[in-house]
Amino acid sequence: MRKGKYALSLVASGLLTLAAGIASAQTVKIGCTATPDCAAAMIAIDEGIFKKHGLEAEMVLVTLNSNIPAALLSNSLQFGGPTPSVLLQAIDGGLDLVAVANASTMNEVTKDAIVLLARPDSNISTAKDFVGKKVAVPGFNALLHVLLRQWLLENGVDPKSVQFVEGTFPTMGDLLKGGTVDGIILGEPFLSRVTGANIGKVVAKYLSSMPNGESIIYYAADRRWADANPKAVAAFRAGLAEAAKIAATDQEKVRASVAKFLKMPPQAAANIKPGDYDPTIKTSQIDWWLNVMNKQGMLQTKIDPAKVLLK
Repeated sequence: MRKGKYALSLVASGLLTLAAGIASAQTVKIGCTATPDCAAAMIAIDEGIFKKHGLEAEMVLVTLNSNIPAALLSNSLQFGGPTPSVLLQAIDGGLDLVAVANASTMNEVTKDAIVLLARPDSNISTAKDFVGKKVAVPGFNALLHVLLRQWLLENGVDPKSVQFVEGTFPTMGDLLKGGTVDGIILGEPFLSRVTGANIGKVVAKYLSSMPNGESIIYYAADRRWADANPKAVAAFRAGLAEAAKIAATDQEKVRASVAKFLKMPPQAAANIKPGDYDPTIKTSQIDWWLNVMNKQGMLQTKIDPAKVLLK
């Protein structure tokens, strides 16, 4: 009888401990656009990794990358995935945001997966053919917009001679098909649909000249929130590092998590290429982006790379 009571006591104690752990888990929202670059965070949710580290995390789909800084400041998101250029320009504008971790970095595969397309019936085949044309980009001054301007400059074209408009990844094909724009930027899982339906032709893999190892997307936070929630930041980083190892070795889990986040059939994500999800940020990566942006006159102040990175 005593043994039975002791066993029941242990079970009750264990349940109370578990309940306390669940009750103490902090809820956070992680914002990302329709891109596989945030795959490690998606996996950390789907595999229960964040929960194991004490976070109840939810992925939130953000329409445009440039909307993320405002969502962080309003606390609609606790972590968000802006591109480096969006984050640095927000900081330049006076917003007290910090980079918490890398979401993804450039490698040969990911650079090859992003393309500049034009309508198949157009005469556009070179950078100079875009002069006077309209191109849709997934967020003004986000990474793909900034590096497209860089590519135009490298090919002797003044970016001011091209008209840019904003468009979301899922709607890029419709914009091109309907004649609203002359060119679009696109990657998987949407690229295969557009090329397969003969809506667009590839003009250039314009990221090919960019160096490997530079950041594509940061996970950022409001500095005040991060300072007030060090345990949540530590748990986020720990969960992300664990999930990044899975993402690096299990492409099927990457595709499954991305398909779930974007609410698409798993087979639609079959063409997603392996990414580099190492969450470590180096100040040299931040400095590279500052140099690119300064060359385009995007910054008004001198930003210290070390202060951008949350220690």
